[in-house]
Order: sequence, then C-alpha cells, then structure tokens
Amino acid sequence: MSADVRDILDMERANTPEVTKDSFLATKKRNFERTKHASRRPEGMHREVFALLYTDKKDAPPLLPTDTALGIGGGYKQTKARLGMKKVRKWEWAPFANPARTDAAAFHHWKRVSDDSGEYPFAMFNVQLEIPSYTMTEYNAHLRNNITNWSKVQTDHLFDLARRFDLRFIVMADRWNRQQHGDKTVEDLKERYYEVVALLAKAKNQTIEKRVYSYDPEHERRRKEQLEKLFKRTILQVEEEQILINEMKKIEARKKERERKTQDLQKLISQADQQNEHASSTPSTRKYEKKLHKKKVHHQPRPSKVDSVVNAIEIGSSGIKFADLRGSGVSLRSQKMKLPANIGQRKVKALEQAIQEFKVDPAPPPTEDICTSFNELRSDMVLLCELRTALSTCIYEMESLKHQYEAACPGKTLNIPPSMAPLKTETLDNSTN
Repeated sequence: MSADVRDILDMERANTPEVTKDSFLATKKRNFERTKHASRRPEGMHREVFALLYTDKKDAPPLLPTDTALGIGGGYKQTKARLGMKKVRKWEWAPFANPARTDAAAFHHWKRVSDDSGEYPFAMFNVQLEIPSYTMTEYNAHLRNNITNWSKVQTDHLFDLARRFDLRFIVMADRWNRQQHGDKTVEDLKERYYEVVALLAKAKNQTIEKRVYSYDPEHERRRKEQLEKLFKRTILQVEEEQILINEMKKIEARKKERERKTQDLQKLISQADQQNEHASSTPSTRKYEKKLHKKKVHHQPRPSKVDSVVNAIEIGSSGIKFADLRGSGVSLRSQKMKLPANIGQRKVKALEQAIQEFKVDPAPPPTEDICTSFNELRSDMVLLCELRTALSTCIYEMESLKHQYEAACPGKTLNIPPSMAPLKTETLDNSTN
C-alpha cells in the first residue's frame, strides 16, 4: 500500500528485497510453526481465566498476590519481610464480669494491658424487653374481663413465662404448666397477653406514647389451618393444581391473543371507514349518495340514536364493562379501576368532563368497596352522557320534523303533546345535580 502511494506521489521507494517463491514459503513456514506451538484455550474455559493461567512466554502462574511488579525486584520470589521497629504491646489474661448474669460468675479472656478495663463490650447486646406489671387493685379494676377462660393465677403464670423467655411464645406454650392451668395454644397466650397490655396502657393513659399491638387470633388460626391443609396435600392434588394453573395460563394467553386480534380488526375497520369517507367526498359520489338518500327517506323511517341507546340499555351493553382481574399472579387492586382499551376517545373525554362537573376524585384510594362503587359510578356517567346525546338528537329531530311539516303544509303548525315535549338541557342538568 505504501509503495503504491509513493509511486503516485513520485517519491523514491525504499530498497526492499525482492519477493521470491523461496522467501515467501520460508516466512509462511515460520508463521505456521509459531502458531503450532501456541497454547490453545480449552473448550468451555472463559478467556479471562485462561489469561490468568497461561501467557505467550509460558510464564509460571502467580501463586501469591504481590505488591511488586514482575521483573522489578523479581516479584514474589525475592520479596523482603517488612518488620516493624516498634515494641510489641503486652497482653494479659484478665478476668471480666458479664453484667447480663446475676450469679456473679467470673470469666477470663486475653486483653491488652493498655486497654481500659471497662464494661464488657458485648453487654450492649443484652436487650431486655419491658414486660408490664400490674397490682391486685389494677387486676380487679381492669383485667377481670375474661374470667371464664383466664383466672388471675393463669395470667400471673403467663407474664412470668413472658419475662423468663422474652416473649418467645412458642417456648412459652411448650413450658406452659398444663397440669395446673389447663391446655392453652400459642394463639390463646398471644391473645391474653396483648389484651392485658392494651388494657393496662389504656388505664395508665399510655396509648399515645406507646403503640398498642392489635392481635387477631381468629385470623391466625385460619392461617395455620390453611397452611396445614396446604402441607397435607397429596401428590395427585399438587399435580392437579399444576394442571389447572397451566390451563389458566393458556386461557389467559388465548384471551390476550383474541383481544389483540380484535384491536387489529377495529383498526382495519376504522381505516376502511376513513377511506370510504375520503372516496365519498368526490362530487360524483355525493350526487349519487344524495339520490340514494332521497329514495331511502321515502321508503324507510329515519333511524334515531335514541332507539340505539334504548336498545343498548335493554340488552345491558350500555356503560363500561371493566375487566375482572382473577389471574393466578399478583396484581394491584388499582388495576380494577383502569379503563378498558376498547373505549373510544369521545367516551373518555366525556367521562373526564363528567368527573370534573360532579367534582369527583379521579383517583380515589383503591379499596375493594371504593373500586366497585367508582367503576359503577363511571359506568353510570357514561350512560348519562349517552342519554344526553340521545336527548339532544331527539330534540333536533323533532324540531326538523316540525319545520318539514310547516314547509309541506303552509299555514299549519305541528302541535307537540306535552308528554312528548323534550326537556331543556338546563333543567336536565339541575335534575342530575
């Protein structure tokens, strides 16, 4: 390449040896021998790992990490020990006491002589729970609410176990004295303990300072029963459940595919309608459509939007049909309030205007009752907008029929009965508000 450039620029070429057949074969042989002796990476080994093991010079892999580069000082082979010149600090076998123990037991450990002999450092992990206590007067005044199931002796035994085992209710239920106090489950112990704590906090006006824990024993019992039923399932039941889950996934996949095809079909229909409208805008097609329209007016009654709205209400297809999220996966409850994808933009805009008109929160907290009520409210709002549109269409049609009658019969007026007289929009708005 460089020789060609020199020829173009009329520059002197460097004296290069002439390439012959023997010289070309000799260089090719040397390159072949060099690649032949090169180490190949085993199959399945990553490039980075192979680079750590081998190099082109067949150097030995490093055995220990060093802070000196290879070639400078010989690497790890000729490292010098770095010994400090300071004196070694003295250690002693010293006694210590654990403040968590009450038996005054003495222990020993190694510690530096220069360190202060303070409190045992691991004593900070000995956290003691504050178990409330009560007197006989407080018990008689506030805690005699469940005498049939819990006596004072049983309550005293419960709080004694709570202090001994730091509210480990599983251990407390195991150490419960069943011969003297009867059988009690873990849920019974928790229910009585938190009940007594809440009553004492209420009596001492400590509910503001300390948050009282509310315990639901029935929910806990149902939860354990469900877990026990789930644990005792047979292999056939597990396989049947897995089959049902797979079938549900297939049904959901087919449903999504059907919805996607429906949306594609609606897009094609809308595109075809736009093309037809564009084609009907030509003069020839307009004249032809006017003639057809005149013929249809003489032979067929005029279709009204009121009839379509009434038919939709009778069939039950009016309003909005929200999706029922009953899938196998986890979903947010707020997804129930999401508008379906098959609603047109006109309905969405009309719904937003209605929500602003009636001063409704567009995003309320998604509890179960609020989700159901909010969806029903928006469905009724859409139905109200459709009825308003149908009413305005009815008023327009009646006025046009009246003018047609007066034009066909001069000197006569069409008297509309009071029962068929349309309401004004202002009175309709006042009635809805």
